[in-house]
Amino acid sequence: MPYVSIRVAGTLTRKQKKKIAKGVTQVIAQETGKPESSILIFIDENQAENIAKGGELLDEQS
Repeated sequence: MPYVSIRVAGTLTRKQKKKIAKGVTQVIAQETGKPESSILIFIDENQAENIAKGGELLDEQS
């Protein structure tokens, strides 16, 4: 059972999540030959204050 974990800074709308889930599922199914029904997609939304890049929190970067 393939699974994909997607982590984003900030939030996505429900419509965006549905489109991402559908598109990623289709690509994984096509490339692996696995049925779409076996593919799990996890979308984790993270606040910018919990992510750092270059030693600085994202919510403090300009």
